Amino acid sequence: MRQSAKYPVEAPPRRRSREPGPRRRVSVLGWVSIGLTFVLVAVSLAAYAYVRSVEAEIPHQPIVVGPNRPPETGALNVLLVGSDSREGDNKKYGPHLKEIGERTDTIMLLHISPNRDKATMISFPRDSMVMIPECRSRTGTVLPGGLRQINSAFNDGGINCTIMTLESLTNIKINHFVKVDFTGFKGIIDAIGGIEICLPKAVNDPKSKLVLSAGKHVVNGEQALGYVRTRYALGDGSDLSRIQRQQVFLTKVLEAVTDGGLLTNPAKLNSFLLASAKAVTVDDELTLDRMVEIAYSVKGLTAKELKGITVPTEPYPADKNRVQFSQPAARDFFESVRDDVEVTATPAPGKSAAPKIENKQVRVQVLNGTGEPGKAVQVADELAAQGFVITEVGNAATTANTAVRYAKKDAADGAAYGDAVAARLSKDKKTPVAGKVRPVNTQPYKSRAVQAPDGPIIQLVIGTDWPGVRVVSAIPDSLKDKVVDSSTNPCL
Repeated sequence: MRQSAKYPVEAPPRRRSREPGPRRRVSVLGWVSIGLTFVLVAVSLAAYAYVRSVEAEIPHQPIVVGPNRPPETGALNVLLVGSDSREGDNKKYGPHLKEIGERTDTIMLLHISPNRDKATMISFPRDSMVMIPECRSRTGTVLPGGLRQINSAFNDGGINCTIMTLESLTNIKINHFVKVDFTGFKGIIDAIGGIEICLPKAVNDPKSKLVLSAGKHVVNGEQALGYVRTRYALGDGSDLSRIQRQQVFLTKVLEAVTDGGLLTNPAKLNSFLLASAKAVTVDDELTLDRMVEIAYSVKGLTAKELKGITVPTEPYPADKNRVQFSQPAARDFFESVRDDVEVTATPAPGKSAAPKIENKQVRVQVLNGTGEPGKAVQVADELAAQGFVITEVGNAATTANTAVRYAKKDAADGAAYGDAVAARLSKDKKTPVAGKVRPVNTQPYKSRAVQAPDGPIIQLVIGTDWPGVRVVSAIPDSLKDKVVDSSTNPCL
């Protein structure tokens, strides 16, 4: 059969040669391989050859979806799908389903901001009814476009059809993909040494093969698979409830990889690398060299910066068992992601939030300690555009360290106001230093505020390590109760 350039036949996964490929653009990994990137940062150069031999075991598959794709924004986006293929060791989860090929119940998009300081894990409910573009099936036949359940894109057309569908829905370019199967998932959890979960009630679910009492448990791979698969035994029985549980679980996996002693335990590290290689299929562009590049670009990222969000949905009128994207909430959310927004989690029940300081309440003095002409005015303009009230700009002695300061007399409120400024730095540096604020070679700067607010004046000294001002957009209200992060209570 002749292959179409627009709708290519899905190529089977292949093992990558051990020969290193040329360096290309930086890309990103899925949640499993994000752990691997942190590992690679800490692996010595002497171990590089060994890690390359592990990489040679990872199946690779090309992304070919045609030329009409969304533009690059500087962010790194990876599609994560969980495959429920019943081939090989997976057949015990449903041998009668072996002949139908592989399907997916898990579709996530991992978005890492251009500044590499925030990671957002976006879940697409499997029951969502969406417009799927025309694409090719796994066998090469043309699949007509139309309104169908979102996971049918993968079930019928494989990973390339899934990428085409998500890009058409979100206008977000997907750089890479990671596909994880049942057996591979279990191997990773076992290699880590298990993950602690918390059950609000006892579970006995024959479908997911999960039998556990209420309370906290450290689950092995088999139990973890049952925990993320079970639908009706926990929560309200909806896919949305299961998604939130999966997101909480994945934050715990990332914590275990980055903070659980994996890097200092050679045996566990070896098991993790081998399990990761066996667990995933990735795209052709995701070479080991690319992984190392990514690892260094995100080495300051921890599980605390990982936020989980479900695309806002509402009931689908024609079928109560299906949902559709809520509009304009979904459209606004995708736009926010393209603009690289930060996501703030809702405080846990019973936990009071710190008083919110709005940008318009904060007066800022911007001092240039870089020696670069005009830097203070540039930064002042960027902060003023985000609502801060700029009182003056000027120069300071050259310094290597950016600092946010407030006067000792303002100690009661200074830290909160200073944090509001520090939170706008691209690496989320929070470095308020108590000390007297003194104008240094200041020049008049016309504030954009109509009326100057009360409160302390915050002094921002720009050092040669200046990380930049973060881009910010508003998060839709519809997502506030959908945010999951490392502080989310897994027992609820």
